[in-house]
Amino acid sequence: MPELPEVEVVRRGLVSWVRGRTITSVDVVDARSIRRHALGLEDFVGNLLGARVSDVVRRGKFLWLPLTDSAATHPPLASVPAAAAPDGSPAVALMAHLGMSGQLLMQDADVPDEKHLKVRLRLSPREGMPEQLRFVDQRIFGGLFVTAMVPTDDGGPGGLAESPLPLIAEEAAHIARDPLDPAFSFDLFYQRLRKRKTGLKRALLDQGLVSGIGNIYADEALWRAQLHYARPTDTLRRGDAERLVGCAREVMLDALAAGGTSFDSLYVNVNGASGYFDRSLNAYGREGQPCGRCAAAGIHSTIRREQFMNRSSHTCPVCQPRPRNGRF
Repeated sequence: MPELPEVEVVRRGLVSWVRGRTITSVDVVDARSIRRHALGLEDFVGNLLGARVSDVVRRGKFLWLPLTDSAATHPPLASVPAAAAPDGSPAVALMAHLGMSGQLLMQDADVPDEKHLKVRLRLSPREGMPEQLRFVDQRIFGGLFVTAMVPTDDGGPGGLAESPLPLIAEEAAHIARDPLDPAFSFDLFYQRLRKRKTGLKRALLDQGLVSGIGNIYADEALWRAQLHYARPTDTLRRGDAERLVGCAREVMLDALAAGGTSFDSLYVNVNGASGYFDRSLNAYGREGQPCGRCAAAGIHSTIRREQFMNRSSHTCPVCQPRPRNGRF
């Protein structure tokens, strides 16, 4: 499943290609990929035709394209509160859920359709740029749908964007801000973290507490911070929490610089290229291999893999010792 860095790589790629362009036609090749759009195919197409993509926004792992100037008069538009669309601000957004294998690819019209093409959007011409945005999804766990834009609960920007607005796609309104969000509040995060009374990694994976961190980057952030995943959140000192958030931010920025992490050829950016941060991982996927930090200190230790919430956790037993009162 793509995590924050992978989705941010896609966002950055899309911004330069689609921002400011108008959707001129919509081809839904496989309706299963718009199943989350409750009002069906006609409404989905109607909301997109003639709409202008005003930006590309991300919060955590959620990605959406705010739309303006839509010619549609369907219920999703009619139901948007007036405060959500002042002075031409976007009333709806095209939400993209990548799932396990979803890809958003920019392609020229003469490029043959991908085998697992699900939705094709044609965009208004722009010199030197591909004219089609294609959603490709082999496993069909992802999808596209149109959702209302609503005011943010804290009055801040909805997410990371080129022109931030105090609006958020309704389907993403329930998730917390992520560590790369300029409006992220450490004080609020720490206050909520201490109240969780659970294990540290379980808290990091809770998108209502902090968004964008999945299994891979949780393991990497905990390794960098030298904290065990079972550390009780209500015992975490402020300094430890600050170090953890800083490490989570650092590891995701490092992953962004490498184009994301790719263990699967299905994850690519908008140009079809895979990331290579998996070559720099220190904990995740390194079961039985030496811990780099311990090795540098002349200590022999190997990364250990343990079952965790139907997944796996990777830790060093020396520099990330399990707490006696650990929690899952």
